[in-house]
Amino acid sequence: MFRSGSADGGDELLQRLGALTARARELAEMQRSRVELAVALQHGMLPRDLPRPPGVRIAVGYMPANHGLNVGGDWYDAFPMSDGRIGISIGDVQGHNAQAAAFMGQVRVALRALASVTEDPGRLLGRTNDLLISLNADLFATCTFLRLDPDTGVLECARAGHIPHIWATADGRSGIDDGEVGPPLGVMRGAEYPVACHRLTVGGVLVLVTDGVVEGPSLHIDDGLGQVRRLAEITAGASLGIDALVGGVMKLADTVGHEDDAAVLVIGHDVGVPWYPAPKLPPAPGGSSRGPGRTPSSGRSGPPGV
Repeated sequence: MFRSGSADGGDELLQRLGALTARARELAEMQRSRVELAVALQHGMLPRDLPRPPGVRIAVGYMPANHGLNVGGDWYDAFPMSDGRIGISIGDVQGHNAQAAAFMGQVRVALRALASVTEDPGRLLGRTNDLLISLNADLFATCTFLRLDPDTGVLECARAGHIPHIWATADGRSGIDDGEVGPPLGVMRGAEYPVACHRLTVGGVLVLVTDGVVEGPSLHIDDGLGQVRRLAEITAGASLGIDALVGGVMKLADTVGHEDDAAVLVIGHDVGVPWYPAPKLPPAPGGSSRGPGRTPSSGRSGPPGV
């Protein structure tokens, strides 16, 4: 009697365990499908081709956060503008889910669409910010937008709450831009975004990253930016090429101990194509140059030759 009751109880327990296991597998498959869909959504919204005008090279690296339940909303983009210049953006959406990935697509499309009517980077971020607020989205995004003149190497830059970019020159100079920055997109209506002007020189590089590259449990953001700066110095000084720099930066992203997206975009001069002298820009303290009516910043901002 005891053995029979024990066997019946054991069979019932095995049946329950089997049902729980099947349910766990079903939930795991469902979650994996959701993550795969969100990752596919991310990749589908990123550009397949990058412009390559004479004198300029652009290289990118991207690693989505697809660990467990995390799906981020980092992006990069580069596209020709109506005036012949190149629009370049990189950014990071708040949150780690499918909604963040979808919001990323909205921001990227808005930037492209508004760039056809608003070419100034500061006004472009301002209009994009107001558009996102009008959509009543619960999310926000940080972003850096650049307008690059491929004929001269002149870069006009505006930041919306995004971490600073890094520059290095072939003659050994480098820095981390700490110029003025506006609030993230989708937070405050009527926000203003100051514009800084730099110039990419022969052999120089400009590195744009998201915080998943330089910040995490194993790495403080200042240390991460410093490591990217050293990688840029080595690359520009030794003429290793921007693809090698992207590879080095993405290896750094593997060490920060995070489960966040990681994106990097590097702009470099194509050494095989000469540039004509760029128009002179008004110098500012720290070497940065800005357009008319802008307040110059101090600190580590890039010089007219970046």
